Amino acid sequence: MAIPSHATTGERIWHYTYRIICGLIFFFLIAPIVVVIPLSFNSVPFFTFTPEMLSLDPAGYSTKWYEEFFSSRNWRGAVLNSFKLAFFSTIIATTLGTIAALGLSKAEMPAKTLIMGILISPMVVPIIIAAAGMFFFYSDVGLASTSVGVILAHAALGTPFVVITVTATLVGFDHSLTRAAATLGSSPTHTFFKIIVPLILPGVISGALFAFVTSFDEVVVVRFVGSYQQRTIPWAMFSGLREQISPTILAVATLLVILSILMLTTVELLRRRSDRIRGLA
Repeated sequence: MAIPSHATTGERIWHYTYRIICGLIFFFLIAPIVVVIPLSFNSVPFFTFTPEMLSLDPAGYSTKWYEEFFSSRNWRGAVLNSFKLAFFSTIIATTLGTIAALGLSKAEMPAKTLIMGILISPMVVPIIIAAAGMFFFYSDVGLASTSVGVILAHAALGTPFVVITVTATLVGFDHSLTRAAATLGSSPTHTFFKIIVPLILPGVISGALFAFVTSFDEVVVVRFVGSYQQRTIPWAMFSGLREQISPTILAVATLLVILSILMLTTVELLRRRSDRIRGLA
């Protein structure tokens, strides 16, 4: 945005100072992520830039760490576990979160603030406390060290994100549409799937993506509740940093960054679509 011609000297100074501050904050957040990408192509097993890399010598770069990732049986198992656990936990979290958000959107719903606080409490409670509580609870009911236990634990962590996104979508929902459908003889089930679902679908998908990422990136709970059979990518990366430092971890991190960018792009496209549907853009 250009500075207006009538801006004072102080306003011009603040304009450029504000841009510099925003640039520094952006650099502070992005630099640690961006630096991982070139290091993942290092030809030697070090986490530092070699003289060959700094001089842009092709001999200093290699894709062998990516080849090791795709050819490793342990890494393939971790990838499969991550997607499997994230997929099923996302389905549960999306279903429960959407139902909860629809209930909270009702004007006659009592104690909405209290219920909302309880539903989003997994986002507030420190993850180590939640993991310890889940461990003792699942040990008593026989779900510790099982895939079902990890899926339920990840679903509990992902449900608040679905509740928040769907609730935000329902804020601008025109309930006169459902009343009009009922007046025309539409059943509640038909109204839900033909009117409500299409309008809140962008929010539901956005919440599902956040729940998926929450499960996919989670490492503390799965180490408490799960076992080696449920070893995920973050678990493998954490173990690799402690046991055997290898640039393969950087290759995996780069692939996860790409996956995160794709998901964030999808969320932004869904947000814009939701705004268009609701007439906000």
